[in-house]
Amino acid sequence: MSQPLDILGGITAEQFLREYWQKKPLLVRNALPEIINILEPNDVMELALEEHVTARLIKQKDKDPNQWTVKSSPLIKGDFQKMPKLWTLLVQAVDHYSFDLAELWKKFPFIPQWRRDDIMVSYAPKGGSVGKHFDFYDVFLVQGYGHRRWQLGQMCDANTEFVAGQPLKLLPEMQVDFDEVLAPGDLLYVPPGLSHYGVAEDDCLTFSFGFRMPNMADLMDRVSDKFADNTFLKNPLLDIERQQANPIGQITKSELDYLKTLLLERLQNSSELDNAIISLMSEPKYPDNIPEPDEIEANDLREILDTGYEILLEPASRLLYAEQDQALLFWANGEQICISEDSSNLLKQIADGQVLAFDQHFNHDDILEDFAQLMNDSILMLLPPAEE
Repeated sequence: MSQPLDILGGITAEQFLREYWQKKPLLVRNALPEIINILEPNDVMELALEEHVTARLIKQKDKDPNQWTVKSSPLIKGDFQKMPKLWTLLVQAVDHYSFDLAELWKKFPFIPQWRRDDIMVSYAPKGGSVGKHFDFYDVFLVQGYGHRRWQLGQMCDANTEFVAGQPLKLLPEMQVDFDEVLAPGDLLYVPPGLSHYGVAEDDCLTFSFGFRMPNMADLMDRVSDKFADNTFLKNPLLDIERQQANPIGQITKSELDYLKTLLLERLQNSSELDNAIISLMSEPKYPDNIPEPDEIEANDLREILDTGYEILLEPASRLLYAEQDQALLFWANGEQICISEDSSNLLKQIADGQVLAFDQHFNHDDILEDFAQLMNDSILMLLPPAEE
């Protein structure tokens, strides 16, 4: 049994996963004080104007707050002129631009890395909101600046009706049975499908730590692409054993069952299927946020690490591993990567969220070559030593 976690209000990860995860909300006061003032409203406004940043500016009309408009990135300074009283700015993947914020993913070690979506920040002046809505993913709403009032209501699903004629998927009503104001550092876990409504009490920043599952369509597309690359699978199948002649226009149930059986057997016992799923899970959601690297050689890396630099995962990249046939295999940014066996344990530590300092392990030439290449591919990055 693991230890109680402050971020979960003193319960264990096992209790949270058993009683709350994807079931019911959890409010924890002062759960994440480290997030307080990491960013301020002006920081978010400036970030929203940067190239490659994904952002949305949501406004409610002064004369009729039930009428909404949405402007998606790229945003310019002119978009923030002649603003109505009620508005909200949403900026995606802020963890890719703030290392301090990206470090806070480590506060959620009980949810696997492949379930992470991004950390979105919502800035709004008093009264600002994105309306009554629900999401199909798990989210931890953490207040970083100012105060926001949250109301929670009924569970919703794909058949739930929305308000017609609006650019947002808004709910016409909510059956409110939770009504609380979050202060800086407070956390609210909202499971998928639970309706919620947040309204700024003052100038406020709310950080959304999102955890998303893939959808079936994306999984099927990726599996299809991987299998289509296998030239062996392009050979015609052997025909079913035929006992009698049937009408030439008919495909029989036994023929359909035979083809489905062959297909499902291939899927069930195929390394291509594992590869397809893991490569999809390792794809970066915002590839444009991955920086262009400065090319580095193995010998240069040795010298840099010797001066106190550390190695960690590039925040915009994704790195996963799986055990297959008693070996560790790695995927990064949608592709399987090849590294030496000597590098596997070190890279596994980085995938698990660790930051590695220079030690005797990095004296091995193959390891230095591997890690230099991973940096040249912007999968890993260097962290300078802390200033004393």
